[in-house]
Formats: sequence, structure tokens, C-alpha cells
Amino acid sequence: MTTQLPPRWDLSNVYPALSSTEFEADAAKLNTMITEMEGLLKEKAAGTTGSETVGELTTLASQLIDRFNQLLLTAGTLRAYIESFISTDSYNKEALRRESEFDTVGMKINQLEVLVLAWIGKVAPRLPEMFKDEPKLEAHRYFLEEYARQSKYMMSEAEEMLASELKLTGSNAWSKLQGMITSQASAEVEVDGEVQKLPSPALINLRSHPDGETRKRGYEVEDKLWTSLKVPLAAALNGIKGEVNALNRRRGREDAVHSAIDMAHIDRQTLEAMLGAMQDSFPMFRRYMQAKAKYLGKEKLPWWDIFAPVGEVKSDYTFDEAKEIILTNFGNFAPELKAFAQNAFDHNWIDAEQRDGKRGGAFCMDVPGVGESRILSNFDGSFDQISTLAHELGHGFHNDCAVKAGKTEIQKFTPMTLAETASIMCETIVTSALMKEVKNPEEELAILESQLNGDSQVIVDIYSRYLFEKEVFERREKAELNADEICEIMEKAQLATYGDGLDERYLQKWMWTWKPHYYSAGLSFYNFPYAFGLLFATGLYAIYQQRGPAFVKDYMDLLASTGEAPAADLAARFGIDIRTRKFWEDSLKVAEKRVDRYCELVGY
Repeated sequence: MTTQLPPRWDLSNVYPALSSTEFEADAAKLNTMITEMEGLLKEKAAGTTGSETVGELTTLASQLIDRFNQLLLTAGTLRAYIESFISTDSYNKEALRRESEFDTVGMKINQLEVLVLAWIGKVAPRLPEMFKDEPKLEAHRYFLEEYARQSKYMMSEAEEMLASELKLTGSNAWSKLQGMITSQASAEVEVDGEVQKLPSPALINLRSHPDGETRKRGYEVEDKLWTSLKVPLAAALNGIKGEVNALNRRRGREDAVHSAIDMAHIDRQTLEAMLGAMQDSFPMFRRYMQAKAKYLGKEKLPWWDIFAPVGEVKSDYTFDEAKEIILTNFGNFAPELKAFAQNAFDHNWIDAEQRDGKRGGAFCMDVPGVGESRILSNFDGSFDQISTLAHELGHGFHNDCAVKAGKTEIQKFTPMTLAETASIMCETIVTSALMKEVKNPEEELAILESQLNGDSQVIVDIYSRYLFEKEVFERREKAELNADEICEIMEKAQLATYGDGLDERYLQKWMWTWKPHYYSAGLSFYNFPYAFGLLFATGLYAIYQQRGPAFVKDYMDLLASTGEAPAADLAARFGIDIRTRKFWEDSLKVAEKRVDRYCELVGY
């Protein structure tokens, strides 16, 4: 465990404080924008019949795009600033109040989006004519065409408005409850001979502690902690999934997966091809887990040993050491990537310290008003946390490419499938470079372990999360699920994917409690896009290895335009067909080579 205190992020260039006149001015400005856009929609858009002249429709569409872009920029900046406090200190009463106030504003923005969606649905047949007369509309073609497609899945205007309003006391409230409970949860556990009270993120991080007994104690303490909190967390999950089911039914969706596919900008054929290839790879990943169990002297791998370090690699990196590793290897890939990361480190864009009240995991958020990003992680000095940092910096670089290309807020919207591409690419850059510098078999084994552990989490565990969420949605249609039933579904999903790779007596039935991914009504199935990102980035990295530096410009152009075309069209730029299993299978062969070498090193 590192003794150097990791950094906290700085957003003073965004606003001086939550109570500052600058923050208040932008909040007031946003309310004015909402009022003005609402007036425009009610005055002109509401009366649209579709028989207007192309010029009239084009003018109105152009006005709406301008206003929507400006509104999204201001709202996105305010939201990110508030989130910077909420995510790092859930005890902050002023931030909680601001969040509550902004939720009401966000609801109004959602309602405006409903009106825009309905209007685009009305004029959909005229869009080809409108594109000819206005370059601005042509530049936002994908947004307009996609909204026209999604307008088919709308309830009546009155129902959509009511749904937006009820979310404040429904799914939004349940999501906040889960975040509050998990960020403030803590428990006592013995670590290195001393009993410590650890916040839940630090407790969860004990899964990668070098001492097996400590990992086991952490697992057992987690079990007690989540058992004590299971009732409110099950209520939150039921509330959110129940709301999503009801809205999907009323909107004419086939199922919960339907809207997730649309949001991912893929089709079912692509999803099924990828999932099929993933499922076929399970025996290969189970072989890796069985080899790891043998290395650890176990017959089977219990859950608390999934993340156990293997081999010999430094496990007490300081934050500065992590920074240098990332900068060096980013620089070897592209000077633009290193320059971005250097700027992020130099200007304190990263909050890496573990502390009470801070949410677990890691994320990167866009701060559009200043054209920057901010990154949250829980750095503990482990090699895995270096990979996590590289991952989140990849998200920031993705955003930076769009900013530097002059993309509007509408154009910058990126589906999760493609959002995970740059992040996983950056992880690959770091781990692949370190693999070339190994000095002995134990060091090689440690890096292979990091790679395969990440691969197995994104393929095997992600598939289990997909199965879990799918069954929760299906069973929630019939009745509420109690916490024990939810745990049973989680264990069933883990058995279906991990199989004999794990000790079936020691799974992790509480995964659903602390994973925030399950508690977003607006983004169901926050899982399979990670697998897409891993396998797509793996395919792109193979192309980079063939093309070298000439690949970088095309790659940056891809990142800048991920919100402007379906995933299949963007992949086709590199000769990739994501609707066939071959691409996904070829990417998985990279992991298979790692498993073969891993088994060779441990004598399995």
C-alpha cells in the first residue's frame, strides 16, 4: 500500500464554489435558456404539420440545434461541477441541495427533449430535403435521423412529461439512495495485523491484497456489511427496474434490451454475434482460472482469490510512479496522447485518494464549459490501479479529440460501446508495453495475470452481469424480488459463466449491491458495452501494430466522430465487420494466446 497521498481534483477554473456568483449566473442562464426553448417549441414546433416549406422547417431545425447545443453545454458544466462534490463527499449538504435543485432542471431538459423528439418525428419525411439547404443540419444528420427513428417509441406528450416528473421521486431517488448507502458504508477488518475501519471502496479493494487471509477476511466482512444493508438496496433495485419495465411497455419496446441496443448504436445481430463468441470463450478463461488456483495451492478458486496478485510485480507504487509509467508508454503510442495525460496530471484533473464519503470504482466525466475532463479513481498503489488510471485517461483523451475537432455537444454524444474503445486501448498500450520489458518469468506472469484478470472480468463477469440483469428485468415484470432472490439470480449467472473456473461454494452474490451500473434507469445493461469496447479496441490495436504511427490520425478521427454514425459504419472504416462472429473470435484469440503462456508459466 502506497504511503504517498494521491491527489484530489481541482475544478476552480470551472466555478469558484457552489455558492459563487458565477455558478448562480450560469444556473439562472440555464433556466432562461429552458424557458426560451420551451417558448420556441410551443410557439412554432407544436403547430408543425409537415406541410410547411423546406425553408421554414430548416430555419426552425437550425434554431433548435443551436439552442439545444448551448443548453447542453451549460447544463453539462453545472451537472459535472455538482457531481464533483457528490461523488467525492456524499456528506456535503450544500452539494446535495444543489443536486436536488438541478434534478428539477434536468427534468425540464428531459421534457424539452421529448418535445424535440416529437417534432423531429413529425418532419422525418422532409429531412432529406432539409439537409440539402442547410450545412448545419447536414453536420447533425445522424442526430436528426436517429431521433426520427426513436420517435416511434414515444408515449403521448402528456405521458412523457409526467414520466419525466415522476422520475424525480422514483428512479432518481432510488439511485441516490444506493449511492448514499454504499459511499457511506464502512466496516472494521484486520489488515496487516491491525484492525482498521475501511470505507466500502477500500474494503472492496482488499480483493487484490497480496495476503490470502486478508482477502478472505475482506470477503467475509463484505458479506456481513451487505447483508446488513440488503433491504434498502433491494428496494432501490426493484424500484428502478420496475419503472423501466413500465415505461418500456408503454413505449412499445420489445424488452429492456431493445432500448439498450439502440442507445449502444448497434443492432441485435451485432450483439448476438459478440455474445456468441464470448460464450464460446468461457472454457478458455476457466482454464486460466484453474491454472491460477493451482498456482495459489487451491483445488478451486474462491471469489476472494479472483483478483489475487500472481507472480512478482511491484504492488506499492506511489502515484508519481504510476504517472511516469503512464506518460512514458502513452508517449510511445502518440505524442498527442502523452500531452493530454501530462496536462491532466499537471492541472489536477484526477481525484485518486480513497476516503470516507467518496464513491467506489472509477469514472471520467466531461466538463464541457472548459473543454476538459475530470477523473475519479481509488488509487491503492497496486498495478491494477495503474491500469484503471490509464483506462480513465483514455476516456478523457476521447473527449479531448472531440473538443479539438470542434464538435458540438450533440455531435460529441458517444454510445457506451464506443466510449469504452479509447479507455481499453489505453490500458492495452500500458500493459503491452510493460510486457516487452519483463526481466524474468515471475514478472511476465504478474503482467499476464493483470491482462487476463481484466479480460476475464470484461468477458466472463460482464456476461454474468448481462444474464443477471436480463433475468431481474424478466422476473420484476411479475413481482418484486427480495434480496435473497436477487442474490440467487446473481449466483446463478456467475455459475453459468464462470462454471468450474470458480469454487461454487464461494461466489459473490452481493455484486449487485455496490455496482452503480444496475441503478441507472436511463442506461440499462451497463455491461455488454464493456465487452464491445475490449474486443473492438483489441481489434484496433492489432491494426495499430500493423500500421504503426500512420494509424494514430485515423484513430483520433474515429474518436472525434463516435457520436456521428452507427458503430458498424465507424468500424467499417478499418475494414471491420462487427455483425459477424469472426471479428469477435479473432479478438478473443489474443486472450487465448495469453492463457496458453500463463498456463505454461505456472506448469498447468
